[in-house]
Amino acid sequence: MCLVAVLRGLVLKLLMFKIAVFTPCFASHAHAVQPFCHDDESSALLQFKESFVIVHTASRYEGAYPKVLQWNSETRNCCSWDGVECDEQTGNVIGLDLTSSCLFGSINSNSTLFSLRHIRMLSLADNNFNHSQIPSAIMQLSGLTHLNLSSSYFYGQVPLEISNLHKLSYLNLSHNYDPDTREKFLQLKNPSLKTLVLNLTRLQGLYFSCINISSEVPGLLSNFTSLRWLFLENCELHGDFPTKLFHLSNLQVLSVVSNKNLAGHIPEFHERSTLTGLRLANTGFSGRLPSSIEKLESLEKLHIGSCFFSGAIPHSLGKHANITDLVLYENNFIGHIPSSFQNLTQLTILLLRQNKITGSIPPWLGNLTKIEVLELSKNKLEGPIPQSVSKLMNLEYLSLAFNNLSGFLEFDMFLNMKSLTNLELGCNNLSLVFGKTNTNATRSKFKSLELAFCNLIEFPNFLRYQNELELLDLNGNKIYGQIPKWMLNTSVDTLMALNIGRNLLTGFNQQSTVLPWVNLRLFEVSYNMLQGPLPIPPPSIQLFDVSNNKLNEEVSHCFCNMSSLNAFKLSNNNLSGMVPHCLGNSSTSLSVLSLGNNSFHGVIPEICSNGGSASSLRLIDLSHNKFQGQLPRSWSNCLMLEGIVVSNNQLVDTFPSWLGFLPELKLLVLHRNGFYGVIEKPKVDVDQFAQLHVIDLSSNNFTGLFPSQYIASWNAMKSIESNGLKYMSVEWNTSLTKKYGISGFDVYEMTICQTTNLKEISDLFGKLKALRSLNLSNNMFTGGIPSSLGNLTYLESLDLSRNKLSGNQFNSFDASSFEGNPGLCGDQLLKKCATSSSSPSPFPSCEDDGD
Repeated sequence: MCLVAVLRGLVLKLLMFKIAVFTPCFASHAHAVQPFCHDDESSALLQFKESFVIVHTASRYEGAYPKVLQWNSETRNCCSWDGVECDEQTGNVIGLDLTSSCLFGSINSNSTLFSLRHIRMLSLADNNFNHSQIPSAIMQLSGLTHLNLSSSYFYGQVPLEISNLHKLSYLNLSHNYDPDTREKFLQLKNPSLKTLVLNLTRLQGLYFSCINISSEVPGLLSNFTSLRWLFLENCELHGDFPTKLFHLSNLQVLSVVSNKNLAGHIPEFHERSTLTGLRLANTGFSGRLPSSIEKLESLEKLHIGSCFFSGAIPHSLGKHANITDLVLYENNFIGHIPSSFQNLTQLTILLLRQNKITGSIPPWLGNLTKIEVLELSKNKLEGPIPQSVSKLMNLEYLSLAFNNLSGFLEFDMFLNMKSLTNLELGCNNLSLVFGKTNTNATRSKFKSLELAFCNLIEFPNFLRYQNELELLDLNGNKIYGQIPKWMLNTSVDTLMALNIGRNLLTGFNQQSTVLPWVNLRLFEVSYNMLQGPLPIPPPSIQLFDVSNNKLNEEVSHCFCNMSSLNAFKLSNNNLSGMVPHCLGNSSTSLSVLSLGNNSFHGVIPEICSNGGSASSLRLIDLSHNKFQGQLPRSWSNCLMLEGIVVSNNQLVDTFPSWLGFLPELKLLVLHRNGFYGVIEKPKVDVDQFAQLHVIDLSSNNFTGLFPSQYIASWNAMKSIESNGLKYMSVEWNTSLTKKYGISGFDVYEMTICQTTNLKEISDLFGKLKALRSLNLSNNMFTGGIPSSLGNLTYLESLDLSRNKLSGNQFNSFDASSFEGNPGLCGDQLLKKCATSSSSPSPFPSCEDDGD
């Protein structure tokens, strides 16, 4: 669950490693007489410096510092300036390394940088060039052998002029993207990747990660015999990967991770290979791992997670004595963990999560003493957890969850592992046994502890000493009674997430309804028997879920101070009173507001009243309460809204046509309220409710005809390209969902319904080809069933009951779909049609031959 938390530092280090490795290595020599640079080059460098401002946030590397601050006109010898290298004989500037120099500003072809015609090595990596294009004047530096423009906010098409730099051996344009949205800033469309590199035959290193390339990997790269490092990560690559690239004689690192549409397989190796790193994770690679992979004698890192590999893990993989990273998660590997893995004594990361691995956890795992991350979760492992695991003193992250492990487990074995901070044992058949003294509990400091469904009957006493916990999951155990006083009163200042749902807890301690953890981010205690008032979390809370309990009293105004609140879920309790009006505008990050099935009354708060607050709001569920008045007109400012559910209240209002302009609205349920009047046709000639998939207006007081203009604009129901049940769900994200992999997903299953007291079923319904459910019951529809409904081939449920319909019914649905329509006839009804063949069912059965 929190592997991301453990590895996030490693990811940052890897990024900085790439910047460092791919930055030109400038020679440092001791000279009796230092060369003196030319005045024109010194002036050019000073002008280049003056074109930027120093902003420390322009560089992401912790060790960044502004190298150019030392440059000045008083020390005219630019060869002594930080980041500048000169030729020993001529004094010309041949190298410029401004990596992580905190430079901010735009750069163009008029820059004096391009007058440095003797330069061979140039690195501007890890700065911020403010979405400038890479200047075409780069071709003027024709002597370049090393060029690094990575992580510097360059934007637009990669210029064709780079292809004229024939002497290039290292080219790095990677990671020019928005770190928040992941938008790629650079693209390679015209020229294409193939065109750009066609003449760069001297390349030893090509680093194009996070560039929008959107093409196949050019096969001509297999002719680049000097190529040592190839990084094409997250580039929108597609097609089949050229297998000849695996056999390049000097290739050391091949990485094409995160190209989901890139297919391929790992070929047989007939000769020894120089590969030290093979990274294919999150691609479409498939097939079996060849036993000849042992030919990769220098292999140190194998990353093939989240692919489509299958078969047994080859025994020969255990012959790689130098391997440190073995990442095989989310594939279809079967069989046991190879016994040869006990020879991988340099292993620090072993990820086998989510495969079909069987057998037991081998005791020899305890011999892999350098291992730091071990993940075996979501497999079919059986038997006990061997005591030898406790020998792994460098282990930081251990996940064994979601297997068939069984037996009594002495938990104290983990308290002796001094490095272990993240432990996941849940969803097995384990029964945990805790020592009475917990002498090691104060020495062991967990950050994440997942013990769901571990047959616990009480809160483990050692938890009172865990003052560094960020996430605690005790969901689905057999814990009963109240939360102990020591748990609520202890000074656990760093707890971010607490999940104790699905136990048999009967209530909060009435003296301790204010939760003490000052950094708590997640509080989830759903599906228990908790009573009393709502506990008050700290302002740092992001997810607050107390749904499906027996909590009562009112919602405190303290919740208005929750500035980071993302999901607020109080549904299915006994809460009452008025919802504080300040709640709606308390958070700019609120995504889910779920208050259904309580006894709230009064006017609904004005959410999104200023247009900026709650701009992330995706779902509002206020159903089954006693809310009164109208729908707040401020909801029209909630432009991200996907679902609105206010059924079973006491609202009195007209049809909310003003919601029709919300661009993401998929779900609108107004069932059983006091909505009234004629639904007027749209006043503007613009499609409204265009994304709508679910609408329920039944059991209200609407009158007249339902405007055909609305049905005609329901474009989302016309497309048969459906994403499963995604149209019935609302997704939300927080920093917590990313860090711990916590599900940010709310699913609402609803039915399409129509208004009350309307006169006829519109023939336009037949154009809604993606319609899954149609409920027009409890109305006053007359006439026949339109034959156009026969076009609804994706229809899963139909309810036309309790109307005044006549004519033939469909044979594809049972009689309950049509009951209460005395004028209908059909084979499944008591009233038979005179000639059933005269009006065949518009829904073909599975026996129809389609003629």
